[in-house]
Amino acid sequence: MAEGPSKSHGRKTIRPTLQPRELINPVEELHGAWQARIITLFPQAFPGVLGESLTGKALKDGLWSLHPIDLRPFGDGKHRNVDDTPAGGGAGMVLRPDVMGRAIDQAMMGTPSDWPIIYLSPRGKRFDQAMAQDLAQKPGLTMICGRFEGMDERVIEHYGIQEVSLGDFVLTGGEIAAQAMIDAIVRLRPGVLGNQASIEEESFSSGLLEHPQYTRPSEWKGRVIPDVLMSGHHGKVAEWRRDMSEQITKDRRPDLWTAHLAKSGNKGT
Repeated sequence: MAEGPSKSHGRKTIRPTLQPRELINPVEELHGAWQARIITLFPQAFPGVLGESLTGKALKDGLWSLHPIDLRPFGDGKHRNVDDTPAGGGAGMVLRPDVMGRAIDQAMMGTPSDWPIIYLSPRGKRFDQAMAQDLAQKPGLTMICGRFEGMDERVIEHYGIQEVSLGDFVLTGGEIAAQAMIDAIVRLRPGVLGNQASIEEESFSSGLLEHPQYTRPSEWKGRVIPDVLMSGHHGKVAEWRRDMSEQITKDRRPDLWTAHLAKSGNKGT
């Protein structure tokens, strides 16, 4: 007697499509995988570097999923226009609210109430490790990659979009910033790095910059590994690493050092 088809064990799920149905096929993904939905004029830019190394392996293994959403098909008219001139005059173009609204509505299909929408913008709150840790706890997020002079303010207000900046500089678009943020978030997801201790000891996890690292050979170009690291005394090694982290943070990032002192209740210098 021939066996029937094997039953599903709940590993896969079919999600609503993120673009008009005629443009793409339904996508299968592992149930519970962290999702990144990216609204962009350049979907071909993804996964980019996210497809390499540990994030790429985790993507193939289904630990997270990536869904670039092409903004152009949501455009207006024969030429699928997505932008128009700024109200009040000025240089450049602005992403239209009706076009972006259609894309966001499609991107947010099937998402829970705590699903964040982020707009990559130079005027946004600066992205940091604490934000990455918070977003890693969410089921996923939708990111809007800005272009031109930005996006109509009414879209930000209507959807309660959080503006986030990678730093105090301006890029030609949000795609590079989106990839950097996704990398920082995905690596915090369970199973991606495979070494929880590595995450806990790295820069910013404790509010301090990471201590110096060394490996073999023990001497290189006349420079040797500090004796304490070769001593085998774990307590002294931990103390040295802590001291070095504090000194490096104090010298290189006074802002972080001040915040660390305030958090620990220490008013010293």
